[in-house]
Amino acid sequence: MTERTDGTTDANTGEYPAGNPGDQPAAPAPYKASPSIAPTTPYAGPVAPRTNTLAIVALVTGFCCNIAAVITGHIALSQIKRTGEAGKGLAIAGLVLGYASIGLTAVLLVVLVFFTAAMGAFVTAVAGATSSVTSESTSGPTGQIGAAYFDEGYLLVGTGSTVVDLYIDPMCPYCGQFDIANGDTLAALVEDGSITLRLHSLTFLDEASQGSEYSTRASAALTCEASINPESTLDYLAALFANQPTEGTTGLSDDELVALSDGASSIAECVTGEQYHAWSQQNTDAALTGPIPGAEIASIQGTPTVLIDGVQYDGPIGDPQALADAILGVTS
Repeated sequence: MTERTDGTTDANTGEYPAGNPGDQPAAPAPYKASPSIAPTTPYAGPVAPRTNTLAIVALVTGFCCNIAAVITGHIALSQIKRTGEAGKGLAIAGLVLGYASIGLTAVLLVVLVFFTAAMGAFVTAVAGATSSVTSESTSGPTGQIGAAYFDEGYLLVGTGSTVVDLYIDPMCPYCGQFDIANGDTLAALVEDGSITLRLHSLTFLDEASQGSEYSTRASAALTCEASINPESTLDYLAALFANQPTEGTTGLSDDELVALSDGASSIAECVTGEQYHAWSQQNTDAALTGPIPGAEIASIQGTPTVLIDGVQYDGPIGDPQALADAILGVTS
């Protein structure tokens, strides 16, 4: 097929016939968007404001730190008002919790102060009462009751010019021998006005009564008799030694000690109430440690000990005449 001048295709070659360029179809122009339609973005709705950070902090600290909640709450409200941030409700909630916690703390502090003051007053009162009881039990009674001279530490009978001090222990067997031998002599010298007899009943042999503290109980019972029935003081002393228990035993019971009294008034309550136990023990400590006022000896070393106007009697304990001569020799 050959090329033809009329633009047809040669049947032998299969080609288009040549022609003018203007006879060719124009190339299509590229697609362009219509200028009348502007491009659009997808609709996302309104944007929520950011939550204020301090408002969140105020709410959280409202449960654990009231001061921090109040401070951050106020700052958060100020920032929210200025910036338009969200979280006003959180800040207010934090403030409410903070102030409520502060108020509760204040109430608790007031209650604690009043409670502490009340407890302090109560403790002071109890301590005062305890101190008073302890003081009484430690220092013992004071003044004079009957024949008992509590401040001076002895029982006194007679009004004579010669002063005889007799130191004994109710459990001491030698004291029992002394009283049996010399009790009537001393009583007679008291009666006729020759002597003033001062009795010192000690308790150092408590350890020899199997834990019953017989020396203390008997000395206190003698003091009960002297204070309640002073006229029977020497009679009760004689009864104690007439019924003296053996050293190393529990001794007489309180009821038996009460029964020894023949005074007009009962000493039962005084004896069973242990009214003069501490006083008797104090007198013992004072005698054993000294000094002995107005005496030539510094302290008591054993019983019986007799001082005649401060001078120790060293004669036989079983000879009443020797004792009387020693006493009367001082007075003559």
